[in-house]
Amino acid sequence: MTIDPASERGAHALARLERDRIAWLTSVTPQGQPQTLPVWFLWEDGEVLVYSFRRAVRNRNVADNPRVSFHLADDGRGDDLVILEGEARVDPSAPAARDNPAYLAKYAEWLAEYGWTPEYFSEEYPVPLRLRPTTVRGV
Repeated sequence: MTIDPASERGAHALARLERDRIAWLTSVTPQGQPQTLPVWFLWEDGEVLVYSFRRAVRNRNVADNPRVSFHLADDGRGDDLVILEGEARVDPSAPAARDNPAYLAKYAEWLAEYGWTPEYFSEEYPVPLRLRPTTVRGV
């Protein structure tokens, strides 16, 4: 599944996926309870990359059930929605955050505000999750 960059809505969704810095990722516990939490992310090669906290419940959730949803914030009025549904997986081939220049560039300001080095972030958020969208809604 790809987002059509030639359409106005598709181009807008892709611009937001490049620009926005917070998204909401929903995974599901083995008991069937959805859990939605904010994440930092990078849109690359038609997938979402999230570096997940080492003890995040979502890591186990994704291992048990890869079906997730991912959405960007609306405009405060319920419009300008970008919602991806798809399958997530741990990607052991992904570079650590400290070795991902695009990710570091996107979040450099926030890392500095928190007083975090790329090395510290990579130790605390070492689990690379990739989301392959199968459905796009709201665009």
